[in-house]
Amino acid sequence: MAFLSGLLLSMLLLPACGALGPVVVPSTSVVQEPPSSSPTPEQLSPAQAKPAAASPVCSSPATLTPALTEGPYFKANSPERSSLIEANTSGKRLILTGYVLTADCQPVAHALLDFWQADANGQYDNAGYILRGHQFTDQNGYYQLTTVIPGLYPGRTEHIHFKVQAPDGPILISQLFFPGVPNN
Repeated sequence: MAFLSGLLLSMLLLPACGALGPVVVPSTSVVQEPPSSSPTPEQLSPAQAKPAAASPVCSSPATLTPALTEGPYFKANSPERSSLIEANTSGKRLILTGYVLTADCQPVAHALLDFWQADANGQYDNAGYILRGHQFTDQNGYYQLTTVIPGLYPGRTEHIHFKVQAPDGPILISQLFFPGVPNN
């Protein structure tokens, strides 16, 4: 399982050969509740919005993260965006950053990342695209997502769904979980 914890680093590791297989996601993130006067990521310049990224820690060959279920709430054609926060989005803010890397620790430029999740009350938006979006990694395999901590819905622990795909590669579907939460 992939877990969210600690500081600002996460990795998604893709098999170097491009074959469909599990991907490693030793993910980490910082939970932040910005002051009401703080600008949103869209109001910041690219240099302000993207912190100086440390090189990812990776030992080749890397352990791959297992694929997990897509679940019933995936919706195709999500908007391209790095922040899932909208004007009326409530909940504790979460900034998730990381890298998409091959199993031999090489960055994957322009990898597609598609995220979807429940809101702070555990509800999915099945009519629109609230808390849904996709983005692409930069030339270093880096990405940043701003969202909220999802709430519980019956029978599940808090989690964020994602799909990742290297250019012209297979799609890996998995989920990110929070440490210390029952039912992970």
